[in-house]
Amino acid sequence: MEQKGFISIVVSIILGVSLFASAFVVSQGIRSIRSSGNEISLKGSAKEEIKSDYAVWSGSFSANNIELQAAYQDLENSAEEVKAFLVSKGFSENDIIFSSVSTMPINAISPSGMYTNSIESYRLSQNVEIRSNDVDQVAEISRTSTELINQGITFESYPPQYFYTKLADKKIQMIEMATLDAKARADAMLKSSGKTAGQLKSASVGIFQITPLYSNEISDYGINDTSSIDKEITAVISCTFEIE
Repeated sequence: MEQKGFISIVVSIILGVSLFASAFVVSQGIRSIRSSGNEISLKGSAKEEIKSDYAVWSGSFSANNIELQAAYQDLENSAEEVKAFLVSKGFSENDIIFSSVSTMPINAISPSGMYTNSIESYRLSQNVEIRSNDVDQVAEISRTSTELINQGITFESYPPQYFYTKLADKKIQMIEMATLDAKARADAMLKSSGKTAGQLKSASVGIFQITPLYSNEISDYGINDTSSIDKEITAVISCTFEIE
């Protein structure tokens, strides 16, 4: 059977079987192999590097003042400076999203160290968020946004999240690659006997592991790393082939 035809049949079978969502832990370098009668069962794997193509970053800034209206004006001024700063770094105003304003009264503390009912000042805060396909630009702003502190703005930058938006298609490719790996291993096991792996009888796909590059981390529930731009996706599949 030609490889292209084999892949098409494999995908159809895998997407149709009820065992599609079964889970197991990926064990690098170890493959489970079982042969019984006219069938052989074993695991195949596939691993590929991917780069995130979408990023989300957020930060927060605040203003304090004894008067609520003055605190709000201070925060509004800070928001304008934050927007101008982000635009100067190459972001479109459409990429910049401001949250609603959060207001927190600050109660005065008595000489005994207890909070009183008297309001000493008001602290207003607001979040700013950027969503962009330019992941490198987002990574840069996450590091440089604290320059706003030099402008007198109380600003905090949060770690960005990085996503790969073509994951659904990539998983299909990884299933194909892992299945071909399983068949190649089966053929290698059977070579000395003069037999080959034939029709795919059943297949069970494990949980995908999406980790930072060179990470050995695994989970029974799967990993979907959002902390790094460059990632590695690993797929493992358990297959049973007829022996021909």
